[in-house]
Amino acid sequence: MKTFLKTSLILLAIGFLSLWGFRPENADTLNLKLQPGFKAEHIFSPSENDMGSWVAMCFDDKGRMITSDQYGGLFRLKIPAIGSSNLHPEIEEIKLPLGQSIGTAHGLLYAFNSLFVMVNNRSTKDLPQKSGLYRLTDTDGDDEFDKLELMKSLVGDGEHGPHSIVLSPDKKSLYVLAGNHTDFPEMDEHLLPKTWDYDNLFPSIPDPRGHANNRHAPGGWLAKVDPETNHWQLVSAGYRNAFDLAFNDAGDLFVYDADMEWDFGLPWYRPTRICHATAGSEFGWRTGNGKWSPDFEDSRPAVVNIGQGSPTNLIYLKNARFPAKYKQSLLAFDWSFGIMHAIHLKPEGATYTAEREEFLSGVPLPLTDGVIGPDGALYFMTGGRRLQSDLYRVYYEGPMGAEVEKTQITAESKLRQKLESEFLNQNEGNIDLAWQNLDHADRAIRYAARILLEHQNVEDWASKIASESSADKKISALLALTRSSSKSEFIFNELGKIPLSNLSEDQLLDLLRAYEVFLYRMEVPDDAAKGPLAKKLNTIYPNSSAAINRQLVNILVKLDDDQVVKKTITLMKTIKEDQQAGGQTATSSADLILRNPQYGLDIAKMLEKVPPMQQTYFAVALSKAKNGWNNQLRETYFKWFKEAFSYRGGNSYIGFIDRARKMALDNVPEKQREKYDELSGGGMLTSSGNDLKLEDYPEGPWRAWNMDEASKVATEELSQRNFKRGKAMYTATTCNRCHGMQGEGGNIGPDLTRVGTRFSKEAILEAIIDPSKTISDQYAATEFQLKNGETIIARIINETDKAYSVSQNPYTPDYLVEVKKADIESMEYSKVSVMLPGLINSLNEEELKDLLAYLVSGGNPESEVFK
Repeated sequence: MKTFLKTSLILLAIGFLSLWGFRPENADTLNLKLQPGFKAEHIFSPSENDMGSWVAMCFDDKGRMITSDQYGGLFRLKIPAIGSSNLHPEIEEIKLPLGQSIGTAHGLLYAFNSLFVMVNNRSTKDLPQKSGLYRLTDTDGDDEFDKLELMKSLVGDGEHGPHSIVLSPDKKSLYVLAGNHTDFPEMDEHLLPKTWDYDNLFPSIPDPRGHANNRHAPGGWLAKVDPETNHWQLVSAGYRNAFDLAFNDAGDLFVYDADMEWDFGLPWYRPTRICHATAGSEFGWRTGNGKWSPDFEDSRPAVVNIGQGSPTNLIYLKNARFPAKYKQSLLAFDWSFGIMHAIHLKPEGATYTAEREEFLSGVPLPLTDGVIGPDGALYFMTGGRRLQSDLYRVYYEGPMGAEVEKTQITAESKLRQKLESEFLNQNEGNIDLAWQNLDHADRAIRYAARILLEHQNVEDWASKIASESSADKKISALLALTRSSSKSEFIFNELGKIPLSNLSEDQLLDLLRAYEVFLYRMEVPDDAAKGPLAKKLNTIYPNSSAAINRQLVNILVKLDDDQVVKKTITLMKTIKEDQQAGGQTATSSADLILRNPQYGLDIAKMLEKVPPMQQTYFAVALSKAKNGWNNQLRETYFKWFKEAFSYRGGNSYIGFIDRARKMALDNVPEKQREKYDELSGGGMLTSSGNDLKLEDYPEGPWRAWNMDEASKVATEELSQRNFKRGKAMYTATTCNRCHGMQGEGGNIGPDLTRVGTRFSKEAILEAIIDPSKTISDQYAATEFQLKNGETIIARIINETDKAYSVSQNPYTPDYLVEVKKADIESMEYSKVSVMLPGLINSLNEEELKDLLAYLVSGGNPESEVFK
């Protein structure tokens, strides 16, 4: 507690000193939470020097840093050494001859005596270069770039456009990465065979708000580039918006992929994650709700699911002058919540597992890019989206200890790499090599064996399937054949020969996935065969495995089975919901709420009433079912939708549920549709179907209120305002969740009954628009820095001799987490209010006036402001 008070007093003193222009040397780093033994230095603020907001960086061969403004040019910096009394760098803007210019880079790399620039840009007069990979060279040795080459033009820009570049471990190639709004360009070779498709029987629903609806497989992609011949080879695909990549010391490549926060609470949600990008790997992103399950045999699972966030950077720490525990770790930057995640890799079979640790954080800290410098220190930047931009250095002051041995390459990894090395070679020996490993116990090896088989001539291996007795080999080979040929009758017959009995859960999942891909791409050769297959699969439905049930319901609906509706609705009634959408994550969503209020508001609302994942999946799956309905089943089913609208999810949650509801209504006899539309909550929705139509809900339009605009409202006299609408806006903006008024409401914040007698209208609006400007100690959250480096931001509710009970979500204040005092390194008041900003952004001017009148009146309908 002494540390808590000491830090609070320091922050208060800095606030007073800054009024007179004094700025302590470390003032810009007090916000950073570091692991023990590390020190941070603030180097430079680009935005305060009219140099934009920096988002990309690298070092050149002379130890100078090169950076890029997100919306401007390139800069070159000479940075003072660690320990220098003056940390201000020498900076020059990189100029090109003949009026040329370049910038807006998401990725920079100095290699082969050149600067490679991944431009992410819509052409402008000042920066005419469009998106693509460019090469800058100094041809006359005067230390100025004078040659600009376009290596490949890329169609795509923005935050899902072209991103990063890294050098291969053998220093002979480049690896480049692009998000799913970058068109897949022409490649010279494809390690992942160019046979991808949607391959999902789950009823397709594009994002209701239109995001990425015109984007298709393979999604985000990763390519290997020869810088001399400009030869491009597809390595991996199926990402959503993979932002950065890094090699470890064993030569394995890892990619940091982004989530779709609008899908939160839905069964197809995928968290931010670290992926092992093996040759020919596919990670299954598909638009809308079509994203593949990581359980699919033809999709690669993540090494670790981190959780919600916005990935911006990935570094392997081999060359960092850091303690041994970090030498075989990745450092993953999250822009949204200001966290650097240390991902400690551990070889397991042909791939890796990982544990996550919080290495560094700040509130706020919009991390953009970072790199290990020639001195072994970590250099990183904040900014992006024209936010305040800063450059920092972090280094370790303690003893280094013993050197760490290089990551051991397992026997399974060597086998996987042998399989991958033959992908582009066709010969009989490769068919035998692939076939031998189609039933390997290691899933990554089975995957590589199947991809190797798909690269071979189909006619050379298809006939082997008929005589194969191993269920694993037969299933994998049939999946490969389905992806590589049109032999529908042969595939269907051979799938039917595999008995369901004696299959393990994994084998059954793989068989059902093979059926799914077949049924998506091809037709059952004879309609009469549908019934026997449905009858066969009905013997194992429902199953004790949730993953198998998801596969079975889709296949049975596709087969027009007449039992699937009854069985599935019964299952929906009895199922125990104990799964987390997207799988288990390394971070807790509740831990993130107070780290970034802009995103925290949405998370807080979501966690208040999380939707039932498996029920939601089944309800969407049945939206295409045509057979097996009766009135009782229909009533139960459509009532589920009305209940589903009471749950909270991401921004597209309501829209997805409504689209599934409307697809289901298409299968109802026309005379009954009105009845079931009402029963399923159709009247609760706005005309778009994307939002609930609540009584006296804000009409908007939405706007980002600031004090300049709101002060105009505050200066007007409040009279003849609408009490009913003011009270409705008080509820709609969730003020009642945390504040009391006339004896009703929450107690997280101060009671507002007398707020109008104590504060001016301007002060009330300022507290709503910028709640973090002034925070009462009585209602402040506490930032706990734990001894393991983790940070927890929460309100202290109770205290014992050994622990604090804290609340992280203002919308679920009774859900408490215990923080043991023995685990605490330090405590201080959080500079971020537990009252989240942006609460009034859904209101138009008249609605804001009514809310202000309601607050000024203290909830009294007889107040003068309502007369």
